Order: sequence, then C-alpha cells, then structure tokens
Amino acid sequence: MDLSTLNWPAILVSTLIFFALGALWYNPIVFGKQWMKETGISKETAAKANMPKIMGLTLLFTFIMVVNLALFLNDPKIGATEGAMYGFFTGFGWVAMAIFVTGQYEFRSARYMLIHAGYNVVGFTIVGLLLAAWK
Repeated sequence: MDLSTLNWPAILVSTLIFFALGALWYNPIVFGKQWMKETGISKETAAKANMPKIMGLTLLFTFIMVVNLALFLNDPKIGATEGAMYGFFTGFGWVAMAIFVTGQYEFRSARYMLIHAGYNVVGFTIVGLLLAAWK
C-alpha cells in the first residue's frame, strides 16, 4: 500500500466537509433536539463538556475514516458515480448496520439509530463522491 498515491488535499477537504455536516446534522434546527432527547443529554450537561477535546477528537476520527475510504477508492478507474455508490455502501452497509446492531443491545430507539446512521450514510456518500471525482 503506497500512501503517496492518495489525494491528500481531497482527503483534507472531505474531512472538513464530513465534520461540517456533523455540525449541521446535530444542530438543534435539524436533528439536534431529537438527538438530545434520545440520548438524555441536557443543555446543562452539554455545557459542562470539554468541547475543544470532543471537537478535536471528532476531527481526528473523521480524518481516519476518510483516509480509510480513500484507500478503498484509490483506483483511477473509479469515477464520481462509483465513489458515491461505494461511499453509500460504506455508510449504509457497514456503519449504519453496526449502529443498528449496537443500538439493539443498548435498547436504543429507532429514532436514535436513524439519526446517527443517516448522518454516516449521507457523509460517506458525499465523501466517496468527492474523493473519486477529485483526481
């Protein structure tokens, strides 16, 4: 595996887009209020969190996920359509199903699982499209 063949600018931009999608997705005007209700997190609890640490780790973990997908899409024959399709399959077939499996054992609601799964399906689809289109 030759990491020098990866498109690092595309990886960095994709990471930032996926991260920004999370900020939008979990915003109170989108799914944030429902997410807080489903998790039992209050505004008071959230206010006490170490947000710089959480955001920094989220950015790092997102970068690792994007690099991982980039490794799978690192073939010049894979175009934008295939990249979006593979991103969707990654988000839906692996990540969403893992969330659903874990959620069953944690007795999580369907809404909780759909909020998290939806974010990952949309995010990986966008990232797959971008990584494959940016050659």
